[in-house]
Order: sequence, then C-alpha cells, then structure tokens
Amino acid sequence: MSESKKVVLAFSGGLDTSFCVKYLSEDKGYEIYSVLVDTGGFSDEELKAIEARAYSLGVKKHATISKTQDYYQQCIKYLVFGNILKNNTYPLSVSAERIFQAIAAAEYAKEIGAQAIAHGSTGAGNDQVRFDMAFRIIMPEAEIITPIRDLRLSREAEIDYLKSKGVDQEWHKAAYSINKGLWGTSVGGKETLTSDKYLPESAFPTQVSKTEAERVILQFEKGELVGINDTAYSPVEAIQKLAEIAAPFGIGRDIHVGDTIIGIKGRVGFEAAAPLVIIKAHHTLEKHVLSEQQLYWKEQLANWYGSLLHKGQFMEPVMRNIETFLADTQQHVTGKVHLTLAPYRFYVEGIESSYDLMSPVFGSYGEMNNAWTGDDVRGFAKVASNQVMIYQKISELNQ
Repeated sequence: MSESKKVVLAFSGGLDTSFCVKYLSEDKGYEIYSVLVDTGGFSDEELKAIEARAYSLGVKKHATISKTQDYYQQCIKYLVFGNILKNNTYPLSVSAERIFQAIAAAEYAKEIGAQAIAHGSTGAGNDQVRFDMAFRIIMPEAEIITPIRDLRLSREAEIDYLKSKGVDQEWHKAAYSINKGLWGTSVGGKETLTSDKYLPESAFPTQVSKTEAERVILQFEKGELVGINDTAYSPVEAIQKLAEIAAPFGIGRDIHVGDTIIGIKGRVGFEAAAPLVIIKAHHTLEKHVLSEQQLYWKEQLANWYGSLLHKGQFMEPVMRNIETFLADTQQHVTGKVHLTLAPYRFYVEGIESSYDLMSPVFGSYGEMNNAWTGDDVRGFAKVASNQVMIYQKISELNQ
C-alpha cells in the first residue's frame, strides 16, 4: 500500500485480536489504533497489561476508554427498571456489554478519522452482528474488517502465524471462557456446547466460601439501588458491593438457553449474583407500590426492550421511548427490601416503603376492609359477570 490506512481495532489482548494486529499491520499494511472499552470488567493491573501487550505487538497507539458509568446510566438501570431476564433466566450480561463496547470503538474511530474499523469476532456467534451493526450505524462510510471471520482460521493456525511473526507466547487454552463485566460474568465450556450437562463447580470464577446465612437490606430510590445495610453507595458501587457480598454464596449461577441473532440455539453459563438479587428485590418492591396496569405494561415493554438489546438494536429509536416509559414508572419505587442470602439461594423477606399499597388504612386482604361494604362488592360482582352470564344463556338457547 502506498499510504497506510488508519484502522481502529477493538482489542482485548487475547489470541484473536493479537492475530488481527500482526495480520493487519504486517501483511496488509494498516496503521493500527487499538482500543479497549472497559465496562466494569477489568482491574487497573489488567488494563495496564493489555496496553503493554498492544504496544509489544506493534500498534501505533492504544487507548483505554472507561464506559462503566455510561453503561449503567444508559442501559443497566433500565434493565433493573424492567426486571429484565432473557427467557426468565439471563440478565443480558454480555449482550448489553458488547453493544456498548462496539459503540465506543466506533465513536473513537470517528474521532480520530480512521478509514476502517476491525474486530476479532468469529462467524459463529452474536458478537459479530453487534459489532457490525454499531460500526455501520455510527460510521457507515468506514470499511469493516474481520480477519478471523473471513479467513476462518483454526486456533492452531492463528498460533502458528503469530509464532512465525516472532510472537512466541504460551497461548494456553483455558478450559472455560470467562467474560467479566459490571452486570455479570459469562462462562463457556465443553458443557455449554451440549444440551444435557451442567457446569462443574470449578468452572465458576467465584468459589463458594460463605456457608452461614446472612441478612441484607437493599435501599432503592426511584428504582435505583443506592444503599446496602444502611450504607449509601452510588448505583455502580452498590452493584459491585452486592456482588462481593452475594457471589461467595454461589448465588446467581445458571445456564441460559436461548436463540442467537444468527438463528441457532445456544447455551451459556453465567455468574451474576448482584443482578439476580437486585432484580428480584426490585420486582418485589414494585409489586407493593405499582398498580396492576403499571406492572402489566412494564412487563410487556421490558420484554421487547430486552429482546432488541440482545439483538444489537440498542440504537433503534424505540428503545429511547421504552426507556422513558420505564423511568416514569419508577417515581414510587422507593424503600427497603430485606433479604436472606444462603449457599446457592436467596429469598426476599419483605419490604418497607411509604408508597406501599398494602396500607392497612384501606383494609387487609382476607381479613377486613375499611373502604367498601359487602353490598358494594355484591353489586360489582353482578355487573362484572353480566356479559359472560348473557353469553352462557344465549349459548344454551341455541344448543
């Protein structure tokens, strides 16, 4: 190439993205600008190690972009407001994280005037779609380069190539693929490739070290977790703190079975102690303070929101409309939720809220009432049953 093209590479430091650096720079002549987008899954030491690795491979410049706060404010809080669990199981840990990483990488490419954007996804999963869609929406004029997907290389072929370029690292293939983020950790391995096997204890990043039950009080303010055991935290800090408390119990582990964007079924294990406890506690509080219709319509729209997010459609305008609705429903979702955590399980004991619709001022279910009479109920039941009664009578006359 007479003049090097500037390409931004979404970089993790693993085998695939390391291959991309060498292949695109030395074989294709691109000028590589690597970028790592942190959404709450890396320590400072890990970030420094990945940056050093990028430069050792020959990138022109490496950037680390922190998006944890944006990730919470623009996405996670709506997953809580909607009590969103994909297929009633999975808190969309990686689904949500990937689209934010893709958007940030594309915005960085636009900022530095890159002609191309690259990612190391294979052709077998959801991430390729999420990255491609974000890149095309934000930088439609940029070329999208995907060496691993296009060359269809085996892991062994990638290792051999890197060795030929003088990168003679010990590429140990871990038994389990771990992806950690603020909203949970995914776990993939040989068991998740089957339909009948569960992950062994050793596969989960946090091993069980707590055996005695522990009571926890979560404080919500307009739907957001802002306190634990009478200590105030920012929502991001509260999520991190709750993970520290709950994960050592083995809480939040499961295997999600779902439909991939590319049309096949897939299984993924996960460890998401904080998300599952928060969603259960938040949902319980909502059942006390929201009306029947608020709860119903929240569930309908939240399911759409989660499905679209999973499919990489975060930038679809209707997502902002649903977020507005979800946020508006949270005005009364304030109070304390009492829980008990134990090995491999947890349960909600109850709630305290000044917005609790179980207020004894109006009556106690099954016990007494203060706002209506027996005659009121008798008349209501008669009117409410009229149409079905008439339907039954007409059916009998026409038999």
